[in-house]
Amino acid sequence: MDHTLLDPSPWHAGELALQTRFGVEARMDEIGRRVLRDHLIDQHREFYPLLPMVVLGAVDGDGDVWATLRAGRPGFLHAPDAHRLTVELAREPVDPAEAGMEDGASLALLGIDLATRRRNRLNGTLSRHPRGFDLSVGQSFGNCPKYIQLREVQFVRDPSEPPAVPPTWSSELDAPARALIRQADTFFVATYADLPAGRQVDVSHRGGRAGFVDVGEDGWLTIPDFVGNRFFNTLGNIALNPRAGLVFPDFSTGGLLQMSGAAELMLDHPAGKGLEGAERYWRFRPRRIVWRPEALPIRYDLAEWSPFALATGTW
Repeated sequence: MDHTLLDPSPWHAGELALQTRFGVEARMDEIGRRVLRDHLIDQHREFYPLLPMVVLGAVDGDGDVWATLRAGRPGFLHAPDAHRLTVELAREPVDPAEAGMEDGASLALLGIDLATRRRNRLNGTLSRHPRGFDLSVGQSFGNCPKYIQLREVQFVRDPSEPPAVPPTWSSELDAPARALIRQADTFFVATYADLPAGRQVDVSHRGGRAGFVDVGEDGWLTIPDFVGNRFFNTLGNIALNPRAGLVFPDFSTGGLLQMSGAAELMLDHPAGKGLEGAERYWRFRPRRIVWRPEALPIRYDLAEWSPFALATGTW
């Protein structure tokens, strides 16, 4: 008998429910036991110091979840051992995600290299120190490069210099925010679930052709779920906890549009609509919105479209 089959599933109840619904639970159980790790493999330890940017997902004191991007000179991320990642970043009080980065908090991290399409996801517990924080490894796993557009990066100011323009808060999407979303080919989403073993936060990349996110007149965003790895990390969290945090970067200006609000699954095509390449959908309604001009000290220029993204549709 394979005694590993008696071990608890590597997936939580929300992920399992979706894997079961779509008939992939047996395959995902096998894959999950192989790829979900409680440590960083050498390949990932060597990967993080190469990055000029990282994506973070955090939960504030009100239970709102936020996704954010932070940049630093390569080397600001490094793994002193296989069980922790050191993140050398100064605190950013104007970033709403910062409120969820206190000592002992659960945090999600996505290392993504837009110049090579490599990415690695990590979640765990944060321990603060004078240079930033360490993230102990709860789960670490790689992701496929689908739907990531290739981009070339350059720094436009020292990462230690704060942006000159203050953030703007709102509760409704204004015309510039709607325009940014409608032309976006990339965003990042943070979600979380409070499980018997503790809080588990996830932050994930979403990509497609420019216009792959639909902005409804009622303020709801409709987002396709394209063919992927069937892990259902994001959708599984939403199944258990209908909250999400989205960040849409303006790669040409360094601006970040961050939103926290309600999320819900739409496992069938929207009435009268359907998007090429989409297997299912989900919706998001922002409740708290912040626009942070020039938040990032880096700019990204589009170098090459993902062929997988070009094979999908737009609204």
